[in-house]
Amino acid sequence: MDTVPLWVQLLALAFLILCSAFFAMAETALMAANRYRLRHEAKRGSRAAITTLWLLDRTDKLLSLILIANTLVNAMATALVTSLAIEYFGHDDNVIIVSTGVVAFLLIVFAEISPKMIGATYPERIALPTSVVLRPLMALFKPVIWFVNLFVTQVLRLFRTKAGAQLQDARVSPEELRSIVLEGGNFIPQKHKSILLNLFDLETIVVEDIMTPRSQIEALDLEQSVEEIKRELTTCYHNKLPVYEGEINRIVGILHVRKAVALLNQEDELTVEHFRALLTTPYFIPQDTGVFTQLQYFQERKERLGIIVDEYGEVQGLVTLDDIIEEMIGEFTTSMPGDARADSFAWNEQGECLLEGATALRDVNKRLGLNFPLDGPKTLNGMLLELLQEIPDAPISIKIGPCIIEVIQAHDQSIKVVKLIRPGSKRGV
Repeated sequence: MDTVPLWVQLLALAFLILCSAFFAMAETALMAANRYRLRHEAKRGSRAAITTLWLLDRTDKLLSLILIANTLVNAMATALVTSLAIEYFGHDDNVIIVSTGVVAFLLIVFAEISPKMIGATYPERIALPTSVVLRPLMALFKPVIWFVNLFVTQVLRLFRTKAGAQLQDARVSPEELRSIVLEGGNFIPQKHKSILLNLFDLETIVVEDIMTPRSQIEALDLEQSVEEIKRELTTCYHNKLPVYEGEINRIVGILHVRKAVALLNQEDELTVEHFRALLTTPYFIPQDTGVFTQLQYFQERKERLGIIVDEYGEVQGLVTLDDIIEEMIGEFTTSMPGDARADSFAWNEQGECLLEGATALRDVNKRLGLNFPLDGPKTLNGMLLELLQEIPDAPISIKIGPCIIEVIQAHDQSIKVVKLIRPGSKRGV
């Protein structure tokens, strides 16, 4: 060492610390890198991203390379500092202790903590260029890595761990994917985020949750007079109507209103059979069919409307393709009279909200920020009747969780109008 100038030795020490910092920073950046972002860049043709993914698919060899190289560099740095200390301050135990402390401080600050924090802060930005350096080094150190991993494999067997297991599982569960969307922040517009979250919900709800209930179905009875049928056709709000004979459970077909209206302009005398000839076969759906599954069925069968029936074949309601689309992207159709789901509602200044008893609990929870149970009745009327076990004959209030519900009107074996009082309002305290 006497023949090597001091500045060369200090320069070598600085180089070793930089090398140690490089490997520490590369390790943290590669382990913290977002694989989905890397795959996106790889699909766009980024060679660095392709190389990075290649390295991450060989995590065991990658870590072996980084740790072997880092350990060797740190050992050389420690030996160099100790040699310099002995050369200039003498062979003394205190000199060795101090030199060891100095090199440990330099390595911890400049070769461990600082570079690792940088690598964790900018993982992809650092992982891409460092991978270009690490891949040829992996080929160069291949014999050493193989030799070291022979012993590593035996140690891992003691802990029943398979060598080469991936540190990151590329598979993401629906719950994890939902969390990714929720934490998307400003990267995902709020409307897009809402649509994505609604898509996840389609897997958890059934058609019964979004159907138009039986009492609100606009349908046509063929046992009426022709004049009554004409009147209903000219005042209906839908393009397609379920058609039944006598009572709603005897649905015989679906009538396209436009085709039926065209008959009204004919000079020939109309009969019920003219309308019956226009009917198409009704499409029946079990009430426990999943919404996402039903969306696929609509697509496969090229249908837009289905009649929902229970296990006894009785009609419970109907669902349309528009209902499912609105469940995904929000309401976009015109509100129809009697359609409780289409009516806009919100808390007023007094913290109250007046609603029809037929309003769906899912809509109440979504729009008013409440948390009524959804595993039983689907409407406010059903929930209240289940709790009260009777139809109230006078105004009555009931508290469900933090929310107070006041029955305003009950008629014809059901609760027609209720008032919700928001938790925390003066009346709800």
